[in-house]
Amino acid sequence: MKVPLSWLKEYVDVALPARELAHRLTMAGSEVGGITTIGGSWENVYVGHVVGVTPHPNADRLRLATVDIGSEAVTVVCGAPNVAAGQRVPFAKVGARLVNPESGELFTLKAAKIRGVTSTGMVCSERELGVGQDHTGIVVLPADAPIGRPLASYWGDAVLDLEVTPNRPDCLSVLGVAREVAALTGATVREPSLSYQEDGPPIQDLATIRVEAPDLAPRYTASLVTGIKVGPSPGWLQERLLRAGLRPINNLVDITNYVMLEYGQPLHAFDYEKLAERTVLVRRARPGEVLVTLDGQERRLESPMLVIADARRAVGLAGVMGGANTEITESTTAVLLESANFNPISIRRTASALKLHSDAVARFDKGLHPALAELGLRRATRLVLELAGGTACRGIWDVYPSPWPERTVALSRKRVHQVLGVELPVEQVASVLGCLGFHCQQQGDALAVTVPYWRADISIPDDLVEEIARVSGYETIPAEPLSGRVPSRQPQPLREVRERVRDLLASGGMQEVISYSLVSQALLDKVGASGEGSQPPLRLANPMSAEQEHLRTTLRGSVLAALASNERQATEGLRLFEVGRVYLAGQPGQLPHEKEMVVGAFCGPRGALAWHGENGTLDFFDAKGVVEALGQQLGVPVGFQRHGAPLFHPGRCASVMAGATPVGVVGELHPTALARFDIVAPTVALFELDMEALAEVLPAVSRRYQPLPRFPGSVRDMALVLDTNVPAERVTSIILGHTLVVGASLFDVYAGPPIPGGKRSLAYRISFQSAQSTLTAEQVSEAQQEILERLQTETGATLRG
Repeated sequence: MKVPLSWLKEYVDVALPARELAHRLTMAGSEVGGITTIGGSWENVYVGHVVGVTPHPNADRLRLATVDIGSEAVTVVCGAPNVAAGQRVPFAKVGARLVNPESGELFTLKAAKIRGVTSTGMVCSERELGVGQDHTGIVVLPADAPIGRPLASYWGDAVLDLEVTPNRPDCLSVLGVAREVAALTGATVREPSLSYQEDGPPIQDLATIRVEAPDLAPRYTASLVTGIKVGPSPGWLQERLLRAGLRPINNLVDITNYVMLEYGQPLHAFDYEKLAERTVLVRRARPGEVLVTLDGQERRLESPMLVIADARRAVGLAGVMGGANTEITESTTAVLLESANFNPISIRRTASALKLHSDAVARFDKGLHPALAELGLRRATRLVLELAGGTACRGIWDVYPSPWPERTVALSRKRVHQVLGVELPVEQVASVLGCLGFHCQQQGDALAVTVPYWRADISIPDDLVEEIARVSGYETIPAEPLSGRVPSRQPQPLREVRERVRDLLASGGMQEVISYSLVSQALLDKVGASGEGSQPPLRLANPMSAEQEHLRTTLRGSVLAALASNERQATEGLRLFEVGRVYLAGQPGQLPHEKEMVVGAFCGPRGALAWHGENGTLDFFDAKGVVEALGQQLGVPVGFQRHGAPLFHPGRCASVMAGATPVGVVGELHPTALARFDIVAPTVALFELDMEALAEVLPAVSRRYQPLPRFPGSVRDMALVLDTNVPAERVTSIILGHTLVVGASLFDVYAGPPIPGGKRSLAYRISFQSAQSTLTAEQVSEAQQEILERLQTETGATLRG
């Protein structure tokens, strides 16, 4: 919201410099994002008085204007057609910095000889001063402009750019900001007059208004002015609109925009003669109804969009934009002014469905009080009579079937102390609230506070306490140290394991991705998360788009989508992971279960391109290794069991086990799954771990000190022949189960002659060591034989000859 300081001063006295005022407003919760200074570069530009205009001796289209600037009279060459004697004009002397009308860049004015006449100054247009785009003529200042005064001090301005929060639609108006300034500075707000002469016939005799959708239009008011003349707005009105960021069009349209900026109440002007049967209907759109809006676009409407219609057709989108079929033109002689209150949800949905946003939508969708409708209408009607002439019909149409009651909030002194921590007298509380326009009635140590119509955000006592704090100044609330004992730290095992997993994966060379919790049905279908046997995802009641319609039940889809997106630009292998929550539907009437999960995905070359050759492709074993390393760092030994899942490649998938507890899954994705995500890489490995399951098996102390061994160890290689269906993981666990074994590594797998069919060879390097003594060869051989016997008994393994 752009608020020119000159306009603001019409309603409240402002003695503070613009920057200090902006700081005060920001500290009180109405943040000023920036300040635009108008006239900051107008050095050597003054208010001049044109004392005479004569023809140029050598040019038919040029004239010589003599301008009095108080200290001297200067004759300059001027080509503007509207220059005339007696005018007050902005006059730039040599050395002034102006805007070049052709390039838009600043230049320094120099003396110049034009058709034989030396010109040592310039009478300026809007564009040369940088306040508008008009360059067809000079700016004519008011007749009482002081001659010789620097233009910056007379016509300069500062524009505050407020970043208004959604709960404060009142600050989307100059009057609303004036009320804030008055409360902060102790000044008084001056509201504009709303009275006007009503010399015409009763409006009910000339126009009919029916509201057929009162649930979407709680209040609808209208006035009628006949005999008007449409033309340009006066300079002061155009100037205010331009400085507030709006383009002047004509006096009727400019008045509706002006009142919207002044009061925060959007209005619309209909050409009365173009309304069929002089009737206005407020109704829902009919199926297939079409309306060409003021921007020239054809809009296809559908119920329950709210439209303004006459007896035959729609003539406007209620609260969004008017229709071209009743647009104000130069031939308009009678205008029906609309000022209404519309349902904010209806306005927001209509604007979103049609992708049509306007200044009116920005106000209506935040929720306005119906009382504003009549105030805005009367203010606009008065301005129409002043600036366009005509006769106002007697009375107004006011369809308001269910008036809103006044809101009264009870505020006790005790509650103020509970929230702010300071004791404030009831009289002081009433004084602060009174400055903001609240009416307070004291009832002992409490107040009955009547909320003004423009403060739709106030509904509970704590809202009032916030008003007291921000207007009094948060810095005035004394700081108090904490009393009593500082609460002891509460352990949060799930949070701690989550943060450790995140840090460990990142330190291991993986990159974290963060995605939205809301996903599309299509993404869930790609990973089989919404198929038969799976829990249905929770759907939002009012999703913003189909891409964010459901709460995710798995992280797999988000991680694979990120992998597919990054694969197109990647030159090295991708190692991505995400830590986040998934949402699983609970029993009817219960909240969903939010589970912390981690998913990682790998694809591409294992290492960077190097002279010594390729490093292979990231696959199942890379993902498995990360899971093993993660378990080791957490102090949770993990194992793997054969597993099958639709998303994974058959035979390349395993459950991750922490003892007898399943904590996740790891595997390579099936080619059909890769195709669904348009992943080009032939191999993608993925792991998924359940944080809650990990937290339950996490030891109280994940690391214990172990001294370096004092005695040397011994290494033996052992090749075994087993059935192909015996997992290597089971063999490894049996070997590691011996008391003298400190390590076992599988270094070779072979199948083929002379190994019989249905069998394979697994070769292990086994490390033996004792903490009590140096092992002899006999002890190692004995231990090896014990391991072989156990393998033969449990797996049917034999020693390869």
